Amino acid sequence: MPKKSSIQSVIAFGDSFMDSGNNNIRASIIRADFPPYGKDFMGGKPTGRFTNRKTLGDYFVEKLGVKDYLPAYLDPSLQDEDMVTGVSFASGGSGFDPYTAKLLNVLSLPDQIEMFKEYIVKIKGIVGEEEANNIISKSLYLVTSSTNDWAISYTVIPVRRIQYDMAAYASLLVERKQSLYRKCSNWEQERLFSSTHP
Repeated sequence: MPKKSSIQSVIAFGDSFMDSGNNNIRASIIRADFPPYGKDFMGGKPTGRFTNRKTLGDYFVEKLGVKDYLPAYLDPSLQDEDMVTGVSFASGGSGFDPYTAKLLNVLSLPDQIEMFKEYIVKIKGIVGEEEANNIISKSLYLVTSSTNDWAISYTVIPVRRIQYDMAAYASLLVERKQSLYRKCSNWEQERLFSSTHP
């Protein structure tokens, strides 16, 4: 594992690029807890990652020397030490448009933010308020989203295409993204990595 960086915790939000298994307990068709997913990762068992190996979040924590992989917040085997060094709240099929998550019965970004608030309370219970605030303020925040908005809500099930032209829908997604960031005003800009896919 690489030498540790100044970043000791990584928090991920978004879609399947970051989902480490949060959809495993959802009654949704958007799941990855079955073969062939995971065939080249952790003994070849499906973990809920939408890949055969690691997610983007896993690669970040590994390269930063935080830990080997980023666990799902909803993983029933999640330990306190995993919580302290970061988790993924991401849900495959999600997007900046909450309608996308509703269509697919996955966790919307507002749902993920609510889980993050719950996470903060849990972290305070584990390490105390002062250390928890230190962890939260110095974490790296990762956000990937928008692919499903365009692919699902605008193209496959074109409800949004009926309601908006492309420019108007793009503006809606930008507004939703900005709203998300405003809700999380404690994210320091230099510790926020956001990837929006077409």
